[in-house]
Amino acid sequence: MITLGIETSCDETAVAVIEDGFTVRANLIAGQVHLHERFGGVVPEVAARAHVEALSPLMAEALEAAGLSGFGDIDGVAVTVGPGLVGALLVGMAAAKSLSLATGAPLIGIDHLEGHIWANFLTHGPPEPPYIALVVSGGHTMIVHMPELFRYEVLGQTLDDAAGEAFDKVARLIGLGFPGGPALDAMARDGNPDAIRFPRSMERSGDFDSSMSGLKTAVLRHVKAERAAGHDIDLPDLAASFQEAIVDVQVGKTIEAARQLDVGTVLLGGGVVANTRLRERMERDGGASGLRVLFPPLELCTDNAAMIACAGAARLARGERTSLDIGADPNLGLAS
Repeated sequence: MITLGIETSCDETAVAVIEDGFTVRANLIAGQVHLHERFGGVVPEVAARAHVEALSPLMAEALEAAGLSGFGDIDGVAVTVGPGLVGALLVGMAAAKSLSLATGAPLIGIDHLEGHIWANFLTHGPPEPPYIALVVSGGHTMIVHMPELFRYEVLGQTLDDAAGEAFDKVARLIGLGFPGGPALDAMARDGNPDAIRFPRSMERSGDFDSSMSGLKTAVLRHVKAERAAGHDIDLPDLAASFQEAIVDVQVGKTIEAARQLDVGTVLLGGGVVANTRLRERMERDGGASGLRVLFPPLELCTDNAAMIACAGAARLARGERTSLDIGADPNLGLAS
């Protein structure tokens, strides 16, 4: 079974071809950082127009890379239907619907966050629930219980900003540009994570929710106070200390969720999983707690179409189909 995946939820145009659910034959991404960096963030209209320009050539390139003779070789089309930027989502969905209508290949709409969870199975093989999943990205931060296939129970999530958004805003504050998360991660490797004791928001709240707004404010106040006093700011120390405050809470709550639900395997998914400190701490602390911790390789952490095709192939295999009249849902919530 050959599944074509399309992902256009934000600022990456991505197309992938998956064989038999888990074998990646092509996984292509056209990035847009060069278009958005001067604005300091993603501009929705710019993103949508860039998807229109990039998607058709990328689909043709993916077919060639996968060794397919044409779209007629495709058995199913998986596409992200939400959450994300509505204009960006509609570009990918229009292409997927057209392809399905033209070839007769069934359409399956996929939740972007489900895709991030399924990215793990492209590396670690077919899923064997139960799992606890920590999904951390630019727009979402949540802890999810997956007791069985296609069943997702959101245990907790951020009450304000997502971890990725917090990384980018603090990076911009200290002059690292956009996207700031990777640059802040790199800088933090030369810093002392214990240099500044930033608040661990909701660390002891008794639930699995989190908050980033107070932490961002604490960093801003620290920077302003140091500058007002005429002090030089040790940016690597600040980056490492800020990063540690986020990682402490996310790792601690994820491990506690696994303990309370008696789940032995933890999955990580989303762009922030590319953060080296989060991976190190989750693997170290999770291992010390007797957990098996899995995460995708770096190329499958950020937005990509292979994860969408993987989840889509699994749903198609069990007979699911999506009507061609489905609309984009920018606020789609992860649900069973």
